[in-house]
Amino acid sequence: MKRDNTGAAPRTRRAVMLTRESARSYQEFNDEDDDDDDEEEEGDSRSPDFYEDIGDDLEEEEPNGSVSQEDDIKENSPSMRFSKTCLKNVFTVVLIFIYLLLTAVAVFLAYQTITDFMEKLTHPVMSVTYKEVDSFAPPGIALYPRKAQLLSCRHHYHDCIPPLVAPGTPQESDCEIERVTYTSPFSNQTKKHALVVRGPSDVRNKELIFMQFSQNETEEDFSAITYMLFANYSELSKSADKSEFMMDCERNYSMWTFSGGFRTWVKMSLVKTSGKSNDAVEFRQESGVVKFNDKRPESQQSNQLFFVVFEWRDAFMQEIRLIVTANAWNSIAILCAVFMALFKAANFAKLSVKWIIKMRKRHLRSRTRELNQIS
Repeated sequence: MKRDNTGAAPRTRRAVMLTRESARSYQEFNDEDDDDDDEEEEGDSRSPDFYEDIGDDLEEEEPNGSVSQEDDIKENSPSMRFSKTCLKNVFTVVLIFIYLLLTAVAVFLAYQTITDFMEKLTHPVMSVTYKEVDSFAPPGIALYPRKAQLLSCRHHYHDCIPPLVAPGTPQESDCEIERVTYTSPFSNQTKKHALVVRGPSDVRNKELIFMQFSQNETEEDFSAITYMLFANYSELSKSADKSEFMMDCERNYSMWTFSGGFRTWVKMSLVKTSGKSNDAVEFRQESGVVKFNDKRPESQQSNQLFFVVFEWRDAFMQEIRLIVTANAWNSIAILCAVFMALFKAANFAKLSVKWIIKMRKRHLRSRTRELNQIS
């Protein structure tokens, strides 16, 4: 009885093919287990985009679940694998470079934000407003005539100054005047004699004060009378120590002068400044000078005459407030956004480096597997 060997050879070849496929499936299963172990070691810190990139490396399956022979040949070719790996590595390096550039911009923005905040904190902005008033508090006009003599001091309204009668001779006065002697705050050895006059207050009716002085000839080439304006005359009259009050005024207010032989017209304006710690009041003035036509006899012209007029320039009080425009909450919000961007960039760079290392390890395992198959 003869044995039919025709069916033995196909069975043997089929068994060999099944054995090879089983070995191949077992080897791929071990590779997938190794990959899964690596992924478990890396943790769950990957982003969804990272899993999409990893998914591109997997083999594409046909609808019926079997891998096409043509795709398997293309993907298993070394040149195709090298080109895809190289392209992905270049793309990752470009992304890392972009994120490093954005990180540098974020660091510069944080530095600029902190610098601007400190600059605004030390340099406040001035806010100027004008307040209209009907009358001002009567200012104090402190004059230092030295050898000059006060001839008259009168209040007038509506810029109407009557013609001079017997200039150079004493006349009636209707001003409120106080004389104060004090030591100069800048020189302990100098005594000052101040003639303090209550200034005008009715700005609507254009109240003004007209004063005239006379002085004998001196050896000086130029002659002038110094004066000072301070905020409120009533503070002097209510002060217990008037000498100390005048010393404080001289420390805080400016000095001006008007010369002899002219009529000096002084128009005052008040400026209030609200600072960080205290408030300050100062005067600004506009002055005009008119020559005096001296019609006295030559024998009387040896006494030099001084004329000065004080009035308010307008009914507006200038108020200046120092405002700090630096807002701490805005700066904190900007810094939080910058630090969030830095954290995101650092996290992406870490994941990108891990992905490059993983791809490198996979490439080395694939190459080792090919060498083992060849051997």
